[in-house]
Amino acid sequence: MKIGIIASARHAIREPFAGGLEMHTHALATSLKKRGHRVTVFASATSDPELGLEPVCEPHRNVAFSNGALSDASALAQGFLEEHHAYLNLMLRLNDFGFDVIHNNCLHYLPIAMAEFIQSPIVTSLHTPPTPWLESALTSHARPADSIFAAVSQHTADSWAHSVEVHQVIPNGVDLNTWTFRPNQSSELAVWFGRIRPEKGPHLALDAAHLVGRPLVLAGPIDDTGYFEDEIVPRLGEEDTYAGHIDHSQLDALVGSAAVCLCTPCWDEPFGLVVAESFACGTPVAAFSRGAMAELIDDRAGALAEEQTAESLAVALERAVLCERRDCRGRAERHFAMPVMVDRYEAVYEELVA
Repeated sequence: MKIGIIASARHAIREPFAGGLEMHTHALATSLKKRGHRVTVFASATSDPELGLEPVCEPHRNVAFSNGALSDASALAQGFLEEHHAYLNLMLRLNDFGFDVIHNNCLHYLPIAMAEFIQSPIVTSLHTPPTPWLESALTSHARPADSIFAAVSQHTADSWAHSVEVHQVIPNGVDLNTWTFRPNQSSELAVWFGRIRPEKGPHLALDAAHLVGRPLVLAGPIDDTGYFEDEIVPRLGEEDTYAGHIDHSQLDALVGSAAVCLCTPCWDEPFGLVVAESFACGTPVAAFSRGAMAELIDDRAGALAEEQTAESLAVALERAVLCERRDCRGRAERHFAMPVMVDRYEAVYEELVA
């Protein structure tokens, strides 16, 4: 099949990934190409060219605003305007590619709002809880019959039920060949990885690790510099480390060497790819029970904190480290293997094309 994937214009689809959505898009496109499909990925111009990249936008090139327009009191942020025009230009020329099916894997509202003008069938993956812009696109425009929705978790499907019928729940997958299972390790280390920003809660991971006397390594891009300087740096003890925004091989080694991974969503996490990645390494997970966490974690591979506090997470941490690492890997193999996810999306594509 000839498949178009609409991805992020904000973050590059390449290592080191800005977040789980970018990793998911890269893995999906790569897997589909390996299965013989002709794939084009519409993404940031700085993304991996091996994906079959078609740049969505190059900042400050596709659209330029006059000083008068930008000084208008009602003007939105420059980044918002650039992203809006990037996706507007994409949707206006998307029919020229003649795709058999289009997979909308971005968070922007225009691919949904303009779906009725696209000749190819579209499947949209819902990766977030409802947002005002996406809800507006869903409720204000007619949706063609061949435009359907998948959700990354049942929690996400339920959160969207008021405005859209989810065709299928397809959990995100991870490439088990790129996450190394380490059945034996004697480290006391705890690890936290992801985008460093308040709603991800890494400050609570540090507090919980300190309560049980375990060193913690943080890894990931700093999305909120003020938060990092005010809440993370003062909490870093002598044995704690901020490893930076590291590449996949470094992250694989770090996660696999840890005794436990802490996952601390302070919002309703729609999936939580770090959980699946940790399981793939054999590393158990202690997490706050927010969003989809209860769907991902069972008591053989980790533990859920009863409350969203460092004290409750510390208790969950001490339970999680008792889990067998082979059970963690087994959960990844049964529920989060990349081929399973790709099989299910392929079946949706074939259903739409038929």
